[in-house]
Amino acid sequence: MLSVERSAKALWLSRVPDPLVSQLKQLIVTTLKLDGVRPEDIPDDEILIGSPRFGLDSVDALELVLALEKEFGVKIGSSEESRQALATVNTLAAFIRGQQGKK
Repeated sequence: MLSVERSAKALWLSRVPDPLVSQLKQLIVTTLKLDGVRPEDIPDDEILIGSPRFGLDSVDALELVLALEKEFGVKIGSSEESRQALATVNTLAAFIRGQQGKK
């Protein structure tokens, strides 16, 4: 019986939106002025930069990095680090959590 309860709890938790992911999606839409795009339209695992769906480019990446530094106090040092962190909303959330954990 305990196993069934754990499975049900895990299923429920998997459906609860991650507040950081939601905040990041809102920041992306607002910072990049994505007209006609709602935060919930951005899939957690969709490629952000170079996505044909959203048309984000390197200028957008720079704007986003600056907004992230201001909002979360994280530094994205190199272009490689930026490329990895900005891959998807989920990788961005993981990066921010990792950086905030170092403070």
